[in-house]
Amino acid sequence: MIEARQGYIDYDASGIGPTIVLVPGSCSTGGAWRPVMSHLASGFRCVTTSLLGYGGTVERRTDADPDISHEAEVVESVLRHANGPVHLVGHSFGGLVVLAVALRKKVPLLSLCILEAPAQQMLRSSKEHQHYSCFEGMKTGYFKAFRSGEATAIEGLIDFFAGPGTFAGWPQRVRDYSAKTTAVNLLDWASADGFPLALASLSQVDIPTLVVWGEASHPAMKRANQLLAQALAASAVGMPGASHFMISTHPQQLAHLLAQHVRRTYSHHTDDLETSGTAA
Repeated sequence: MIEARQGYIDYDASGIGPTIVLVPGSCSTGGAWRPVMSHLASGFRCVTTSLLGYGGTVERRTDADPDISHEAEVVESVLRHANGPVHLVGHSFGGLVVLAVALRKKVPLLSLCILEAPAQQMLRSSKEHQHYSCFEGMKTGYFKAFRSGEATAIEGLIDFFAGPGTFAGWPQRVRDYSAKTTAVNLLDWASADGFPLALASLSQVDIPTLVVWGEASHPAMKRANQLLAQALAASAVGMPGASHFMISTHPQQLAHLLAQHVRRTYSHHTDDLETSGTAA
């Protein structure tokens, strides 16, 4: 746990090797990464946290000020506590947060990995109206259900991302936590909606970047991440058979992708050093 001026921040570290900071998405905590970490145990130091309002990380946003910069500040605190340049990975809404961190450039990063971020702004700016309207339709129904008092309103969101029946198939404790933190998730959407994802800004991300989506995910989510990868000039991978919650359903395949990405990053840095030496 990190004791910050604005409240506690979840922090946990394990393993030895290159440091990978793993940021979860909404309605989740750092514990969601355990399946992936079990396959990264040999050769990597894994650091986890929770976003604002989840786990032990104290909320600091308000309805009047849900700016994603508050989330970025939390992750930046985690990165500083990790003590050195890191490989930063974010899932779902956490993917947007780590992108905000990369754009702010307040802490050094070795690489970036974004796992199926809800980057609907990419659809709007690219005038892909049909996919964008799918997101907006889901959100409208979800928000209305929550405000009318439906205890499991978030089921509509979960099943949009990962397919019908996903929420019902989760363990009761996971469903309960998702329902309990639905109000925080609405703040997450406000944070995401205020994050412009301007093409000119995205082109300034100058570290090795990987964008991953599940091939079984909603077509609108897949397309948003394809467009995001293009804008970032990132490596892009569609994971066969996976949908939005790939960190729990396909942890071994995902861990393999992350390990490959980190190793390619080190090769990239070595090549840069050799090129610089030759040029000198």
